[in-house]
Amino acid sequence: MKREDLNDMLWFLAVAEERSFTKAAAKLGTSQSTISHTIKKLEARMGIRLLTRTTRSVVPTEAGERLIRSLAPRIEELETEIDELMEIRDKPTGSVRITLSDHALESVVWPKLRPVLKQYPDIKVELNSDNGFRNIVEEKFDAGVRLGESLDKDMIAVRIGPDWRLVAIASPEYLAERTAPETPRDLVGHDCINHRQARAGGLYVWEFEKDGAEVRVRVDGQLTFNTSYAMIDAAVSGYGIAYVPESLVLDKIASGQLVQVLDDWTPLFPGYYLYYPSRRQNSPAFRVIVEALRA
Repeated sequence: MKREDLNDMLWFLAVAEERSFTKAAAKLGTSQSTISHTIKKLEARMGIRLLTRTTRSVVPTEAGERLIRSLAPRIEELETEIDELMEIRDKPTGSVRITLSDHALESVVWPKLRPVLKQYPDIKVELNSDNGFRNIVEEKFDAGVRLGESLDKDMIAVRIGPDWRLVAIASPEYLAERTAPETPRDLVGHDCINHRQARAGGLYVWEFEKDGAEVRVRVDGQLTFNTSYAMIDAAVSGYGIAYVPESLVLDKIASGQLVQVLDDWTPLFPGYYLYYPSRRQNSPAFRVIVEALRA
């Protein structure tokens, strides 16, 4: 069916319902002559009379009544579906997929979402923990979380967390057998727990800064992980020095399980941002997530 045929049939239904060209024209926001001409064209295309016109009324013919019985339920069903879609547009419902690191998940995202999501049971959230950078468009993520220094320029970025730093930590048992490093260069002589970066596959080069001087050190040791939590566990077990997000080890430093070294050399890193494509129509569910995470 052509689109013009569907439009003409909707006008026919309006006339049949109102039993008047004048009332139907007012309802549709057009002139009586226009709607009368449209119905005549529809009848000519179908080769059958749909309405009986008198000076006082307009009554559907038998064929017209049959067309009404066929069209009316379908049009009502379509209108109901459109109303439901419009309701979804304004109601927070649906799925939101986010890719992020384990540290971003534990330190920022989950603590902020946990109390909010109970208010929106129709929102489904998938948090995909991955320490590598993902192409959120190609992999059909709604958003990603990265540090501010590594954001693509063609993305919208929303700050969701404060600046933070990595800290060098080791167990008291390890440091009892080795001289604690006083400068980053001293790490070369220590067993260090490496972190492999998922995106490039290389080992993270430890970054330090003091009095404006930046130092990058390639460390070595028996163990390499791609998650901070395993590095922390290895450090607690005495396998060497690890360089991990400070928020993840504050409790273990306070309890004496770990000792922090090179404290005056550890710089702040730009905090986490939620990023997503600039050209998109954001759903109410996605807007709820953004506002919950916004710093």
